[in-house]
Amino acid sequence: MKSIGIFGSTGSIGQSTLEIVRKNPGLFHISCLAANRNAALLAAQAMEFKPGCILITDEHQLPHLKELIGNEPVRILSGLSGLKQMAQEADFDMMVSAMVGAAGLEPTVACIKRGKDIALANKETLVAGGALVTRLVREHQVFMIPVDSEHSAIFQCLVGERPETIGRIILTASGGPFRGWSREQLRTVTPEQALKHPNWSMGQKITIDSATLMNKGLEVIEAHWLFNLPPEYIDVVIHPQSIIHSMVEFRDGSVKAQMGLPDMKLPIQYALTYPERQASDFPRLDFRTLQRLDFARPDSDNFPCLKLAYQALAAGGTLPAALNAANEIAVEYFLKKMIPFMAIPEVIDAVMQHHRIAYDPRLEDILEADRNAREFALKHIKAITV
Repeated sequence: MKSIGIFGSTGSIGQSTLEIVRKNPGLFHISCLAANRNAALLAAQAMEFKPGCILITDEHQLPHLKELIGNEPVRILSGLSGLKQMAQEADFDMMVSAMVGAAGLEPTVACIKRGKDIALANKETLVAGGALVTRLVREHQVFMIPVDSEHSAIFQCLVGERPETIGRIILTASGGPFRGWSREQLRTVTPEQALKHPNWSMGQKITIDSATLMNKGLEVIEAHWLFNLPPEYIDVVIHPQSIIHSMVEFRDGSVKAQMGLPDMKLPIQYALTYPERQASDFPRLDFRTLQRLDFARPDSDNFPCLKLAYQALAAGGTLPAALNAANEIAVEYFLKKMIPFMAIPEVIDAVMQHHRIAYDPRLEDILEADRNAREFALKHIKAITV
């Protein structure tokens, strides 16, 4: 039985992971659960799965969580210090890294240093700390299995293949809810419109990232570190149906694609059971009902976040961490209706222009770059909204 620690248990990835555990009794044991602020759902999960330890990051929710848990025999932690403690002490075989944003970096690093395998759904871990994280993965000889559907697709296509045979990888993108929209149309986009993804059910932040194409930009950076490929070997293609999750072109011209219905439970289960494939009752793709599969180039003019991500990757050092931090702040303020949709890339670009890159960064350098980028993003937002 594999013991699992889920960091981000109340989000969409965490809930899907627990659904897989629920459907495979005897295969997994939940050791610990960490959530941000949803005390009610975390308590319900703890009651059902009986972990030894749970954590709520938002300390204001701690009294409510304790009240809901009652006399249940479970250790309760809170805050960022508690999060580090859980990552350093909880007993599990695999960490599901499903926290939102750069907050996932430190606990993921702590788990890698303990020799724990990682099911990686928190792409910001590699965006902000790719060089550091991949070095630690090699040093501690752990598996890091991608959970993102695109990276899981690439990972699956490469099983049994030699790295030197890769010609390029092709990440697919749905294009989000505003595919084909003009710049004038995009100026009036509301958070409510941006949160209506055509194919996937995800958390708010990643859904907005999908609408701006920043999600695909972050995935380009993540793919660079996961598969050890330079930016020019990583392409993006718009594929509105989200049936082909990504592709690998080999040096002989052959292309492998991983296909399936848009359902995150499949890549999650693959990461949890790797290298085995566990049977499932997930809905199957019926080729007889497919009408068409469309492909197009990304619109980098109206959706410049993808281009900014490529620029950050090419520059290297701490610039991707700054890009990610700026994006988190910009998305937060767009969701609060304090900046318009088209200001998101403007804030990110301003932060990137201001950032002083530290090369070969330590964890402390990455965290400092993250803090500085957030501070400058907030100043820039204040300046443009006065």
